[in-house]
Amino acid sequence: MSTLSDLLAENTGLSGSAAGHLQLVAAEWQLLSDLSFADFLMWVPLADGERFLCVAQARPTTAPTAHPEDAVGSEATLSGHPQLRRAVSEQRVCREEDPRWNEGVPVRRETIPVVFDDEVVGVLSRDTNLAVPRVPSPLEISYLGSAADLCQMIADGTFPTPEPSPDVHTSPRVGDGLMRVDSAGVVVFASPNALSAYHRMGHAADLVGAQLAQVTRALLSDPFDADEVAQRIRNGIAGEPSMRMEADAKGATVLFRALPLYPRGQSAGALVLVRDVTEVKRRDRALMSKDATIREIHHRVKNNLQTVAALLRLQGRRSGNDEAQAALEESVRRVTSIALVHETLSMSVDERVDLDDVVDRVIPMMSDLAGAESGVKVRREGRFGVVSAELATPLVMVLTELVQNAFEHAFPEGQGGGEVVVQAERSARWLDVVIVDDGRGLPPGFSLERAERLGLQIVRTLVESELRGSLSLRGRGDQRGTEAVLRVPLKYRR
Repeated sequence: MSTLSDLLAENTGLSGSAAGHLQLVAAEWQLLSDLSFADFLMWVPLADGERFLCVAQARPTTAPTAHPEDAVGSEATLSGHPQLRRAVSEQRVCREEDPRWNEGVPVRRETIPVVFDDEVVGVLSRDTNLAVPRVPSPLEISYLGSAADLCQMIADGTFPTPEPSPDVHTSPRVGDGLMRVDSAGVVVFASPNALSAYHRMGHAADLVGAQLAQVTRALLSDPFDADEVAQRIRNGIAGEPSMRMEADAKGATVLFRALPLYPRGQSAGALVLVRDVTEVKRRDRALMSKDATIREIHHRVKNNLQTVAALLRLQGRRSGNDEAQAALEESVRRVTSIALVHETLSMSVDERVDLDDVVDRVIPMMSDLAGAESGVKVRREGRFGVVSAELATPLVMVLTELVQNAFEHAFPEGQGGGEVVVQAERSARWLDVVIVDDGRGLPPGFSLERAERLGLQIVRTLVESELRGSLSLRGRGDQRGTEAVLRVPLKYRR
């Protein structure tokens, strides 16, 4: 089965940031599905503009599904699902007048445009199974009202937000416990599980009508945690999303997360999700210990590599042979680049690397090794984004070799000045990097395949075997200099 990333890469021309927003929506939409008592399908338009492709699907845990079949990979035409085009063209939530039948089940369909940077990048279809009659209750009314606000925020382009990270995979879910507070911070609804969690914390009374931030602050054992949780609830009401937070009260451990409700830019209060994790915390401690061990290994590898680099640098200073000294300096650069990746991984919790941060630290290091007297400047344009550890190390090595190659061969000794620009552009499918210099250009008859320089041989090997990408070196046409063009696939690596 193709993943969401694969389907977006293979069937759309979405930018990396737009594809990332759709992935954020898919990460959050189990919340929407449970609140709506409905299935959610994510659709993206195909190139012909007449068809839409389903790239992801979520089923509710609070109601029967409207789609027992797997819809991912299926296509919808405008004649079969005209509301998809309406959601795109009108950029608003659209609802069909009459239910449709799907495998003998009456289904009501609504469409919600997914807006990112004021453009519709996809459409959500909210499909409700009408076969089971539902009696309106305070819980159902509150759930549906909250779902309507969040869906409107998706159409507004204000939900979900990329930062701060919501930790959706370990956050409380709707069934764990949900409270809705109004714009004044007063609880207007609390689910039974939310009440149970607060009872475990020592609150025996009903929550409806209470100031949630004040009640929660009084229950928590640690005064700093109490202030932090209360502030996050207030921030949610003010429109600021927050990460989940864990706090203790009277022997119970509870997770909190506040989600602001701001449909059409108007404050409608906030949702506060809670989960009693007292009994599962033992397993969490074991997992945290494992993660800490992995990060400690990366930290020690980084320290060992830095030691190796220091020894090589010392050996280079003691060498009287210029060629040997240059070779040792190149080794220092390569080892240091790998050490930077491990340093980043030592602070990561998911074996992923913010490549922009690493590149921004490698570039000054390379400028220092090139020597201040050369006068060559190097800078970055665009964003690399976050990549897996598997991709980060070979990619950083390739970038450093290509930039170093420009330093060494694009600018003759004594010329002075010049610039090297590292340009990055990321889409759903590719990471495209172009390293541009304004030097003297490629020598006549140059061929990357026949190049004997060690750096270029390393680059070719890494690009072909590790990155599974492509690389070319070419002149800049009418302009001076050379372009090194690197393309790396970002699809799931098997």
